[in-house]
Amino acid sequence: MAFWKKNNNEENEKPGFFDRLKQGLSKTRSGLTGKLDKLLSTGKAINEDLLDELEEILYTSDLGVVAVQELIEMVRMGVARKELNDPEKVKEAIKENIIKFLEIPGATKKHVPAPGQPTVIMVIGVNGVGKTTTIGKLASMFKDEGKKVMLIAADTFRAAAIEQLSIWGERVGVEVVKQSHGSDPSAVVFDGINAAVARGTDIVLIDTAGRLHTKVNLMDELQKIHRITGRNLPGAPHHVWLVLDATTGQNAISQADLFNRSIGITGVILTKLDGTAKGGIVVGISHQLRIPIIFIGIGEKMDDLRPFDAKEFVDAIFA
Repeated sequence: MAFWKKNNNEENEKPGFFDRLKQGLSKTRSGLTGKLDKLLSTGKAINEDLLDELEEILYTSDLGVVAVQELIEMVRMGVARKELNDPEKVKEAIKENIIKFLEIPGATKKHVPAPGQPTVIMVIGVNGVGKTTTIGKLASMFKDEGKKVMLIAADTFRAAAIEQLSIWGERVGVEVVKQSHGSDPSAVVFDGINAAVARGTDIVLIDTAGRLHTKVNLMDELQKIHRITGRNLPGAPHHVWLVLDATTGQNAISQADLFNRSIGITGVILTKLDGTAKGGIVVGISHQLRIPIIFIGIGEKMDDLRPFDAKEFVDAIFA
């Protein structure tokens, strides 16, 4: 079990949670399963023409090229073996395979901090995806679980980012380590890690820049922060979480690929799923890049950032 998941199902047992998830994914459901139902209820024979139409629906649902190709091949083989001889079986097979695509055993495991040391999480992502807000929500969630949390304001290139993180720190009631605008981000991280170890902090969340003069500048800066963190606390950062805006669709896969090649991502957080029909991007990122989705954002409220559950997510889309 991942360290951020509770040992009980208290959150998921709250009245109406599944309904809220379904509502948040309503545009995605309409774009994917709505079209699937319409296609498969026509009474057409399951032949190459129908498979072409099915393939188009899956592509336009932002599932990603790799996932779509595998799903179509799976259906084609099932039809050939006469295992998928009616529309409902086709739909169920697609659903089951999407769940499998989203489950990556052991993928969330990386380094485990030594006893008495904090779990350090480096949070990355381009500006505008909701990164700092997501960090605030994560801090609130961890604090509610009884953990001592510290935030490090390493996006020193934007004064507004430091201010925004400080506001979240006050709102949630957690310490924020920061320096003045324009300070060396790695120096802020170095001081923050030292403070976290000295104060017995459980979780450290590092906010980072999302845009510099060029992509090369940005990646170089993030790599430097990663190196300094590891030198100061061997094994850290224990997790590198990428925040993506689900409304960007296929561009989110490109972002994830770029950051993963440069930094190495241990998990993805997808925000704004409630405002898009492109929720299928969850499948594309997870399956194509073999990176687990760990949290999803389905609204603006504090508790609308939820640990990702593959079966629950797919059930909500196919409901």
